[in-house]
Amino acid sequence: MGLSGGIGSGKSTVAAVWRELGATVVDADHVAREVVAPGTPGLAALAAEFGDDLIQPDGTLNRALLAQRAFVDSVHTERLNSILQPAIAARSAELLAVAPCPQLAVYDVPLLVEHDMAGMFEHIVMVLSPAEQRLERLVHQRGLATDDARARMAQQATDAQRREIADIIIDNDGTVDELRERASSVWRYLESCCST
Repeated sequence: MGLSGGIGSGKSTVAAVWRELGATVVDADHVAREVVAPGTPGLAALAAEFGDDLIQPDGTLNRALLAQRAFVDSVHTERLNSILQPAIAARSAELLAVAPCPQLAVYDVPLLVEHDMAGMFEHIVMVLSPAEQRLERLVHQRGLATDDARARMAQQATDAQRREIADIIIDNDGTVDELRERASSVWRYLESCCST
């Protein structure tokens, strides 16, 4: 199944709860870091597209510099995605293929809508949160500059687009404890559907 939501929506919290409850969760963000590790073809492709100075002296990716260059507009963001998404999809498919219970394997992917991936999943669970709450989380919890956070949010799908493809919506408009309880309830429901 696909789990998605905009940046700062609480999707990672939902994924963590599900993992605690026994789900196999493949995190596209984690896989994205893996495919641009030092010496990988993904890192070389990013350097070729956005500049060799993205590679730091220790061989790692300068993520802040990449963000400055890739999130300035939709053209640059699309160039970034055209490099990363095929590598991320291939590695994620490898990881999902070995899940002990394929019906309950979860692909935690932020750009599900943007990459037209809805057809890949039997169920799509979307985590939604008001834009101002998302912005506040990005600035205060992740340390992003307000303009950077807004730019990243603007490059993603709208909540209306997310709602259109979602089978289940988890509203994150309250506390972390409330979100964790909602995530647990949805997981119990999904388990019951799978076992019948």
